[in-house]
Amino acid sequence: MKKKYNMKWLTMMCVVMITTLSSCDDNKSYAELLDEETEAVNWFLASQRVVASIPADSVFEVGEYAPFYKMDEEGNVYMQVLNVGNLDEKAQEDQQIYFRFMRYNLTYWYSTGYSLSENPYSWKTDWDGEGNANDMEYNAMSFRFGNYTLSSSSQYGSGIQLPLYYLGIDCEVNIVIKSQYGIQSEISNVIPFLYNIRYYKKNT
Repeated sequence: MKKKYNMKWLTMMCVVMITTLSSCDDNKSYAELLDEETEAVNWFLASQRVVASIPADSVFEVGEYAPFYKMDEEGNVYMQVLNVGNLDEKAQEDQQIYFRFMRYNLTYWYSTGYSLSENPYSWKTDWDGEGNANDMEYNAMSFRFGNYTLSSSSQYGSGIQLPLYYLGIDCEVNIVIKSQYGIQSEISNVIPFLYNIRYYKKNT
């Protein structure tokens, strides 16, 4: 089913694109942008608990004070589990999965000089994000799990699907995603985002 987006949603996404594009007009090289991306991610994670690998038994600490787990060798994705969901009901190959999210531009917040040293969790209340998580007027987005041959799935990148290899469909995570694992149309902007994502079986 084709997603319907109203003008409010389109306006919000335009603001996001303008913000991200404006960060690239300093004639920085791609290598410099990658360094900046890494700095922004490291800045955020320095204030959080970080575990350098996925648990061998795939049993994650859970909750708002749980650590961020490094999900790949290169450090492109870090996941904090807020709710494991029903572990007896995991996503199946090519299953349609719906999701709602809010996301936060880490490069922007890093560049403002915002400090997380006194309260590592202040971002949850202080930062402005964009997404469809808090307004049921917007449709949930969806992808076919593990099926990257479909543009409707691959457009979101592989990062947002990663939690479902370990957690139940109705899980919730905070997840840091670098640009290479993020939304395809935004890769050249080299912007890392911190997402809060909830997954669903049905469009809610």
